[in-house]
Amino acid sequence: MERKWRPDLKLWAKLKPIAREMRHEPTLAEQKLWALLRSRQLEDLKFRRQHPVERFIADFCCVSRKLIIEVDGEIHQYTQEEDAVRTEVLGSHGFTILRFSNDQVLKQPELVLATILDHI
Repeated sequence: MERKWRPDLKLWAKLKPIAREMRHEPTLAEQKLWALLRSRQLEDLKFRRQHPVERFIADFCCVSRKLIIEVDGEIHQYTQEEDAVRTEVLGSHGFTILRFSNDQVLKQPELVLATILDHI
């Protein structure tokens, strides 16, 4: 099965160290959500953290369900146009994108997980 959403090798070489750095410096909300998703804890699904998809790095990605989860901090209030383009491009590859604010993840993790389960 061909996966056209994977970055080409040149782009992958550029994205890989950025993704690795992002994995080593997660936000508090990303740490909390990762603790709930890692090791197939949710419906035995494999999630990847800071995973390159197309020309972007997704916060969390479940490839088998074509689901991307983004955890948005305050900066995303000012980048709504870029986020819309990102959602459109990733959606064109068949991915569903769920966005949660840092506050939602930190204060209502059970609601975040329930929302993810609703889309699985």
